[in-house]
Order: sequence, then structure tokens, then C-alpha cells
Amino acid sequence: MSIRFELLKESKECMARLGKLETPHGIIETPIFMPVGTRATVKAMTPDELKYLGAQIILSNTYHLYLRPGHKLIEKAGGLHKFMNWDRPILTDSGGFQVFSLTDLRRIHEEGVEFRSHIDGSKHFISPEISIDIQNSLGSDIMMCFDECVAYPSEYEYTKESMERTTRWAKRCKDHHHNWDSQGLFGIVQGGVFKDLRKESAQSLVDMDFSGYAVGGLSVGEPMDIMCDILEYTTPFLPKDKPRYLMGVGSPDFLFEAVERGIDMADCVLPTRIARNGTAMTSKGRIIIKNAKYADDFTPLDPECDCYTCKNYSRAYIRHLFNVNEILGLRLTTIHNLYFLLNLMKDIRQSIKDDNFYEFKKFFYKNYGYTKE
Repeated sequence: MSIRFELLKESKECMARLGKLETPHGIIETPIFMPVGTRATVKAMTPDELKYLGAQIILSNTYHLYLRPGHKLIEKAGGLHKFMNWDRPILTDSGGFQVFSLTDLRRIHEEGVEFRSHIDGSKHFISPEISIDIQNSLGSDIMMCFDECVAYPSEYEYTKESMERTTRWAKRCKDHHHNWDSQGLFGIVQGGVFKDLRKESAQSLVDMDFSGYAVGGLSVGEPMDIMCDILEYTTPFLPKDKPRYLMGVGSPDFLFEAVERGIDMADCVLPTRIARNGTAMTSKGRIIIKNAKYADDFTPLDPECDCYTCKNYSRAYIRHLFNVNEILGLRLTTIHNLYFLLNLMKDIRQSIKDDNFYEFKKFFYKNYGYTKE
């Protein structure tokens, strides 16, 4: 396999762990947060800026790239790395989450999913085999199996039916994948909030021997205590010598809780999305930079931050940029938010190394304004 994971250290306090994930386009230190480049770009960022921020790997979206510009065009360009000028690792999701979010525009069959494009209403069909073909064309380092992500809440019987179909689809994905020497493939554990289904899903996927394993279908609206409980129950069923990925989490508290329960990788659009709306993550909690109280505040977004934005610009200036609709405002806030999360994960890795994860978590939560410790 093209993906190799080395477990370097396990926390003495909890399930948190340090690892090294080798891919065809570089080595990743885990646990890691992956910025999301949905359409072959992390919004408002150049590849060089992402490298400056410390991004080791980014995520791109199979569904969106399939629709525009098309995976065959990207393959003709030499693959996604060359197309977007990014020479570090890329993970592509399967398109399953996006397809299944089109509740009124899709029909699920055993063979695959029929859906209408959210762009122009055109009809399309994606099966496990087609999802693999698209990702093979994109040339990502890590690919995801095509799965069904059920909504929260969902009835037990439907969740069970969906989980079993996801398992069958995972087998079809693995059988169809032919680029094992250059692309890893992760299975996705489903089962909603039902522990017996999570156990069955995890054990079935582990028997298939994937490059790594994701936990899907969490952070979809369920309370955090339920997410943490299901995650803590599920991860012990996954191999210690394979990477573990929790899909779709990106707030600091979710990242701490995920790492505490043995997760190595996470992704989310959160830092870039809220940045475009004028919200910045800081060591003292979130601030909405467009608020009037920052009009004459000439301090950085976060006085404790060393990012380009905080070293060069004030809150007053960034507020001004937002108020006059200058694109630099959202760029500067995006730079800061991505740096903040990537640097937070770096600090979390150091806390695991130093055996003081809980002490660091308590310190961060208190300063950020979280009540849970």
C-alpha cells in the first residue's frame, strides 16, 4: 500500500496518540487538521500561503470536482496536484456526503445514487465504482469509500439498512480500486448513534483491511456528549497501526474531544467559512471583527498569535476592510483562522509528547471560554 502509518506514542492520560503518516506526496505528523479545498482551492489561499501556515495536507471534494470542471479534465492536466499546483498530500472525500445532503434531489439504490446537480438540475449517477474512478482520475493520496451518511436523528432500522449498504459499497470500492501503489483507500464507519451498529460496521471494515479508517455520520447535529460517547466507543475497534479520521469537525473543542478519543485526522470548512463572515478564532475565544467596538482597536486579532495577519494588521483595519467590502479583509481573517487551528494542533501534538494533554486542554478551554474541561 502507498499509505504507511507509524504509531509513535500513546498518551498516558487518554486515547490521544502521536503518529507519522507517510503518503506519496509527503509525511504528515498526526494528529492533524486538514483545511478544506472543496473545488481544488482552499478559499482565498494560494498553495504557498497554505505552506506558510503549516498545512500538511488538504481535502478536496469529489462531488464538486466531478461536476466542475470534471475529473477527466483534471486527469488530462496531470492530476489534482498539478492542476492546483499543490505538491503536498491531498485527501478526496467520496462525494457521498454531498450527494446524500441533496435530500430532495436524489434516489438511493443498491447499485448507487441517482441525483440532480445543485448547479443546473442535470441528472447524474454515482456508484461505488464510479466514485473510485473519479478519485483515481484526481490522483489524490488518500481516497474515501462511497458511503451513506444518515441524518440525525434517524430510526434504528433505517440506520441499520444504511450501514449494511455502506459496508457492501466499501467492498465494491476496494475491489474496484486499482492504484494501490499511489493511492490509499479509507473505509468509513457508519451506524448513527447506535453502538451495536458502529461495532458491526467497524469490525466489517477492519476485516477488509483498508489503508485507514474514518468515522462518518457524526457532527451532523447530535449533541456533543452523544458524539463523544459514540466516538469513544468506536475507536477501540479500529486498528492501532492504521490512521483514524473523524470527518467534518473543525471547532477547537471538537478537535480536542476527537484527539482525546484516539483520532488522528480531522477536517472542516469552519475556519474559512466563518472568516469570510468576519469571525476570528483567538486564544480568548471568537470575536466578530465587524462589531463597532473594534472601530478604534489597534491591537492584533489575537495578541498571542504569530501569523502574518496578527504581526502586520490591527482589528480596526480589518474591520474597515469588511465594512467597505474589500476582499483583503476576508483573506487576512482566513489566514489567521487557518493558522490558529493548525498551530493549535501543533500544540496538541506537543502536549501529547510531553504527557500533559489534559493540562493543556484545561488551560485552552478556560482561556477560550468553554465551560467543559
